[in-house]
Amino acid sequence: MAQGKMKVKSKLPSGAKNKTKKSKGKAVTKRSNAPVRSKTQAIEKNKMKATVTKMVNKAAEQQLRSLAKDTPQLSAAQQRVAAAPTAPVPSK
Repeated sequence: MAQGKMKVKSKLPSGAKNKTKKSKGKAVTKRSNAPVRSKTQAIEKNKMKATVTKMVNKAAEQQLRSLAKDTPQLSAAQQRVAAAPTAPVPSK
């Protein structure tokens, strides 16, 4: 069994004005004078940072290697002392 009435679309009287939908405009408006940043500057900046980092790392590595190679050579007695077994430390 049907409950309630059927909906009937009513017509406006002939003298009534129809409301027309106004467009609200775009959600995002772009300013015509907004400057656009170029990607080339950012790419160049990143490349420069990478080259500087590489140069610094290379210089630091060379410095460490030279320090490691230029250490004074141990005499025969010093080598024997360094190679000698050490006594275990007594625990308390």
